Amino acid sequence: MKIVCSRQQLVEAVSNVQRAVSTKSSVPALEGILLRTSGGEVTLCGYDLELGMTTSIESSVEESGSVVLSARLFADIVRRLPGESVSLTIDEKNITTIKSGASEFSIVGIPADEYPDMPAISGDDSVTLPQHLLKGMIRQTIFAVAESDAKPIHTGTLFEIGEGRIRLVSVDGYRLAMREEAAGGDAQLSFVVPGKTLSEVSKLLSDEEEDELELRVGRRHIQFRIGSYCVISRLLEGEFLDYRAAIPQSSTTEIIANTREFISSVERVSLLITDRLKSPLRCQFGNGEIHLSCSTAIGRASDQFEAALTGDPVEMGFNNRYLLDALRNSEGDEVKIQLNGPLSPMKVMPREGSDYLFLVLPVRLKTE
Repeated sequence: MKIVCSRQQLVEAVSNVQRAVSTKSSVPALEGILLRTSGGEVTLCGYDLELGMTTSIESSVEESGSVVLSARLFADIVRRLPGESVSLTIDEKNITTIKSGASEFSIVGIPADEYPDMPAISGDDSVTLPQHLLKGMIRQTIFAVAESDAKPIHTGTLFEIGEGRIRLVSVDGYRLAMREEAAGGDAQLSFVVPGKTLSEVSKLLSDEEEDELELRVGRRHIQFRIGSYCVISRLLEGEFLDYRAAIPQSSTTEIIANTREFISSVERVSLLITDRLKSPLRCQFGNGEIHLSCSTAIGRASDQFEAALTGDPVEMGFNNRYLLDALRNSEGDEVKIQLNGPLSPMKVMPREGSDYLFLVLPVRLKTE
């Protein structure tokens, strides 16, 4: 195998594909990136048996072939090469010579036939979406994905596609995040994508309105086609929470609050709360204002700001980080908050419409 390609294109491709490479595996080839020539291109592939990523870059192919190179070493080398172009030559013993400018490296490769095959997606279910739309939807729901494996299904985000809508839902036992948008197509689909996959997919998505991506959904895997990249991931199996039953249908208190003021107030009062000094944030809703306070071993803090309130006054406690996550991921200058007593979840929504919905479970307060 002998190829010449642009260093800049190679650096970008290696940096992205490397994120799907296994950092520790009993199969040495899985700690590497597979390079394979096809036509006037070289295809790079990273795969950790759960998430796989491939992309192709233009190259001048003098001899076709394939090899697996250590992802960490190969990435470190190409990032530091001095020239504009890079030449790769692989001999029959998989010794790979990398040249650029005055620099030359020889590293040992692994035969490509030791690299496991990526799964093929069976099934014709596909959906096309604007990239910026999915990127925003992932950002507004991924923060509520469970980090512990107590219920593995909740370490992912539920996708529901049908009736011209796409909905993403994440839950972790303490909060819920839901985002919904219009989407074309006739597909009726429901599946759960691992949070790690969505985090990597989000990094590849563009903010340009005209850029689109394609989702192809199989029985056990999903494929994202994003520009020149193809990401394949296993889907999570199990029974996802019946989130509709978890959303309170009625409320006794409704508040319209300025999002920025609410965030700033929570951030100020949270200065006394640390990982070591945990304390619930006490929130009092009433008399046309929201009053926040907390008390830890190092002191007390309180703050308040005006808000439009209808219904019963109520006092509740919250985990400050969970409350901040919900507010920071809200869109718009103002949020609508619905409460149904001190022990029912807080519902955070846009002032108009229902594009997103966040639930934050309250924390029991000690009586002072």
